[in-house]
Amino acid sequence: MDEPLRILVASPLAPIIEPALAARFPAGTVTVARDREQVTGAVRGRLRHDIVVSDLLWSSAEEFVFDGLDVLGILRDADRPAPVVMAMQGHGAEHDHLEEVLAHEEVRGIHRKSAGPQALFDIVREVAGGAGTGGSPVARPPVDLPAVPHLHDWFSRGRGRTAARMAGAIASGRAVSHATLAEAANVRYDTAAKVGREYLGELIWRRGEHPEPAVPVSVVYRWCGEHARYVLSWCRRNGHADVATRVIGRR
Repeated sequence: MDEPLRILVASPLAPIIEPALAARFPAGTVTVARDREQVTGAVRGRLRHDIVVSDLLWSSAEEFVFDGLDVLGILRDADRPAPVVMAMQGHGAEHDHLEEVLAHEEVRGIHRKSAGPQALFDIVREVAGGAGTGGSPVARPPVDLPAVPHLHDWFSRGRGRTAARMAGAIASGRAVSHATLAEAANVRYDTAAKVGREYLGELIWRRGEHPEPAVPVSVVYRWCGEHARYVLSWCRRNGHADVATRVIGRR
């Protein structure tokens, strides 16, 4: 007999998977939450959930303002810890988020949606039974990321925080030049002028995304656009909300 698991599904598509989860774990309860407000209400409004299944990236209008890392933050802020299974599509736009997700010990499972619902049920059952603790999360197929500097590590140390602010100012559409970058990120002009030589250029080079340490400004701006989902996510979760909201149309 299945245990009476309390399962929270945090996803804009949660109502689609809810019936299947409820049928697979009939002794439990499944709560759905489709946006930040509903996730916050579900987490704060009852006893701890036994397991949380969350989308890594939101496929909705909240794509650039809420994601699975925000879900982890809500659980921590509410002091309602629970093992988490992150559900992902498996495309490149998720890599930055996945790099950080794997550093959070509460993430016990990674589910690739293309594997189908049965794979999710298996991971939920294993994680609920204690799998994924003290090591790599349960993941099928296994997660394999390139051994390059991770954005969350780079942004969290030394001048990386300044690099993150400048990346956020660019990714949000607030900066189009050294002058507007300095103003939007609240840094000196000479700091903004070094965005390609030092602050973000070094990161881009060390990640193998440009062949030389001195990265042209045009490449930096394009890179910030390509990584905008994660850059803005990191900024809004780490005290830089003033540069974390997009002021340009959807890319």
